[in-house]
Amino acid sequence: MRLKLVPEKTSFDFFSRWKLWLGVSCVLMLVGFVSFAIQGLNFGIDFRGGTTIRTEATTEIDVGQYRAAIAPLELGDVSITEVFDPQFAADQHVAMVRIQAQADGEALSSDVIAAVQSALDTVAPGIKFVSVESVGPKVSGELVKTAVLAVLLAIGAVLVYIWLRFEWQFAVGAVVALVHDVILTIGIFSELQIKFDLAIIAALLTIVGYSLNDTVVVFDRVRENLRRYKKKPLSEVLNISINETLSRTMMTSVTTLLALISLYILGGDVIRGFVFAMICGVVFGTYSSVFVASTILLWLGVKRDWSKPSTPTGNQFANVDA
Repeated sequence: MRLKLVPEKTSFDFFSRWKLWLGVSCVLMLVGFVSFAIQGLNFGIDFRGGTTIRTEATTEIDVGQYRAAIAPLELGDVSITEVFDPQFAADQHVAMVRIQAQADGEALSSDVIAAVQSALDTVAPGIKFVSVESVGPKVSGELVKTAVLAVLLAIGAVLVYIWLRFEWQFAVGAVVALVHDVILTIGIFSELQIKFDLAIIAALLTIVGYSLNDTVVVFDRVRENLRRYKKKPLSEVLNISINETLSRTMMTSVTTLLALISLYILGGDVIRGFVFAMICGVVFGTYSSVFVASTILLWLGVKRDWSKPSTPTGNQFANVDA
């Protein structure tokens, strides 16, 4: 007996309340914009600048103890990660301690660095600071611009690809869905003031790819059904296509979420922000593929190409049991 997340054949009407779904999306995007305008993002060290200290000790590294030792110094955002290398000796334990830029200067003063070393020495006797490097606000500002450019170029590349692969109406629908997913994810990070660093940018680019994959599967089935059901209205063809790919969509999303939730609970603080962004992206991406991208396509309409056969291409695995 196989577990099925959805029945083999469904006949949901996804467009009976399309105004409600789009209204919810618009409200959430507006809330995200307002939150971003009022309080902005809680940028991490990558975007605000700071000091990176490479430490080396003979005792095993306990990130929690390191963080607890530095906390009384009240240095703001502190990130601690352990460095692994097969070439390290058995008693060589290396960590990267990253401390945000202070209000009175770009880099930590020698007195503050000495205080940090003294604090860490209480939990790792004999700890050494192998290197101390600082990143100023100018470099951080360039990282912000580069990150924004990376996301915009990714979305632009998607627009061109879908335009060439399908038609311009499909491209517009896919890009609107991608922008919807990115804005909602950024809005949640702004509203909850979760630390926003380069790992979150990587998550946003991954979200773009994941959401695009879902959307292309639906659109590919729509194109096939437009050739198969030549006299049915577009809304009915869209409903048929989404129902036919619903099993595959749910299976992909649920299995991905199971892995992400496990990582969020057990993965630790280092990757928690990245995983949280991915969880939001999977949920929003699945929603937008069904309700946003398809609704935009319904609005714009699409020219039916009856000259090509209706043989399935690339969608033979869309009906997997879920």
